Amino acid sequence: MTEPLHPYAALTPDVALDALDSTGLHADGRLLALNSFENRVYQMGVEDGAFVVVKFYRPGRWSDDAILEEHAYTAELAEREIPVVAPRVLNGATLHVWAGFRFAVFPKQGGRPPEFDRPGTLTRMGRFLGRIHAVGRQRPFVHRPALDLASFGIQSRDFLRAGHWLPPDLAPAWSSVIDHALEQAAHCYARAGEVRTIRLHGDCHPGNVLWTDAGPHFVDFDDCRTGPAVQDLWMLLSGEREAQQAQLDAVLAGYEDFAEFDPRELHLVEALRTLRLVHYAAWLARRWDDPAFPAAFPWFNTQQYWQARILELREQIALMDEPPLVA
Repeated sequence: MTEPLHPYAALTPDVALDALDSTGLHADGRLLALNSFENRVYQMGVEDGAFVVVKFYRPGRWSDDAILEEHAYTAELAEREIPVVAPRVLNGATLHVWAGFRFAVFPKQGGRPPEFDRPGTLTRMGRFLGRIHAVGRQRPFVHRPALDLASFGIQSRDFLRAGHWLPPDLAPAWSSVIDHALEQAAHCYARAGEVRTIRLHGDCHPGNVLWTDAGPHFVDFDDCRTGPAVQDLWMLLSGEREAQQAQLDAVLAGYEDFAEFDPRELHLVEALRTLRLVHYAAWLARRWDDPAFPAAFPWFNTQQYWQARILELREQIALMDEPPLVA
């Protein structure tokens, strides 16, 4: 019995080009697949010689309301001249449907990766994130989920455990260490206390920032969620503790020009890092029926992969027990 085809199997180049034509922008046949796995994203040429970026949303992931809430958030930021890449309004809409695929069309934004080791770069990043969060605080998401211990940690652990993804000889060790890691993360949340949650970018790693002479442009709000402000800050920090402290100081020097930062949130940095690691493993497992994933991540679900995850979680348990960085 043959396995059913993944929904994206129907998204052929012709279907993608016809989808763009349906918006009134006429594709000229130029099409380049961009590096995206959660969705399918293409750079396409249009007849006036320009390029656009077309994102086809993964079927079944978000509701229409959740996607439109993402679009409304980026439009709200763009209206305030914050450099985000918001979808274009075509025929009065930002979300379109063609051949069963929901998609949006974005302007092409050039840029290079940010160089955080250059003086002033992190402070400028902080300044723009402060502006984003100042807007994010003004109203809540209604249809977008929260990024918290339950959604990224407990649900991810339970999915992996129920799916028997672990090799039998490593399952007991992984099960023990992940329970311990999530308990430590819960302690971090308890030490932080009741911190405010706001609308976030949600996935603000350097790959989602394009740098130009004018500064950063923030792209890909597909993972925007509700959560603590520090979620959009900690991924800018790397290296040993001393280096991370200096980087944090630089980020907050710009951030607090536009938004107040609650230092209690620093108790969450290593907890959020732990949750991201657990969520990432579950994300790979959840997407394993998509042929693009085994091809791109052949190391997933190997003995070596899970051994590394166990060691990684043990290191995070130790880090979560250390004092937080200082604002």
